[in-house]
Amino acid sequence: MTADIEQIEAHRAALTGHCYRMLGSAVDADDATQETIIRAWKNADQFGGRAALRTWLYRIATNVCLDALADRRRRSRPMENGPAGAPTDVLVQHPRTHWIEPMPDARAIPADADPSERAMLRQSIRLAFVASLQSLAPKQRAALLLVEVLDWSVAEVAETLGTSIASVNSALQRARATLAGRNWRATPSVLTESQRQMLNRYVAAFESYDVDRLAALLRDDATFSMPPYALWLQGPESVRAWLLGTGSGCRGSRLVSTAACGSPAFGQYKVDSDGGLKPFALVVLELSGDHIVGWNSFLDTETLFLKFGLPSHLPA
Repeated sequence: MTADIEQIEAHRAALTGHCYRMLGSAVDADDATQETIIRAWKNADQFGGRAALRTWLYRIATNVCLDALADRRRRSRPMENGPAGAPTDVLVQHPRTHWIEPMPDARAIPADADPSERAMLRQSIRLAFVASLQSLAPKQRAALLLVEVLDWSVAEVAETLGTSIASVNSALQRARATLAGRNWRATPSVLTESQRQMLNRYVAAFESYDVDRLAALLRDDATFSMPPYALWLQGPESVRAWLLGTGSGCRGSRLVSTAACGSPAFGQYKVDSDGGLKPFALVVLELSGDHIVGWNSFLDTETLFLKFGLPSHLPA
């Protein structure tokens, strides 16, 4: 029994989500998924049908990701690189490869997933969970994801990783200890009506640049970050001061709704001196109850807006 290219391609979104959880980057996940599909196509005659096609593809994808991680440093978020800064701090920039990147929901979640699977997959690509995964050694990361997200047996994981069941159990124990207290499954996967109304207030406040109303939507411990800059801020007053100071160039922006990392997101467009509005940031909001707890503005619009299918320019 062999697999044809259409059968393999049908699993692209699921594989992309898995590679994103492993690598923490939308760009790297797309590259790893493409490499997985190429390897699967070249070795299609080796698929004997003893396991499900998706399981066989996940095995290939996991090993592609482990190969990719062998010579790369882990990605992180600004909040993991040092203490919160001040609104007047000098901006220090790191390369794109330093940071966790957002992933479009549509690229990482299969369109044919049933509601319970879709909810679980949305939770498993949230920024905080993906960032915490990057703190694990690559094989620990793979073992945890295969067992906790894909519901594989320890024996299946051992076969995929080319190791023993005892080694997999040990890796799982260490991974779970490292992530203790981070119950990603506890995060609601569907917005409540009050959260939807709060997001409408966020958009209205941002587009009218009502900084006081924006600050009021933030929880007292909310974080604000702007990769590729290392600076991050904490608390409504720091964010308010930033928006009124260095960030005041965002006045007059427009937001276009999208979805990233299982969370509400927006393409932010700033006024273009040549007319209309130009891309400025991909904003991903993390929510808790009716407050924003994470405001993440990713400034690599050249890469991200294309992946999210966002316009390259907006009319005035």
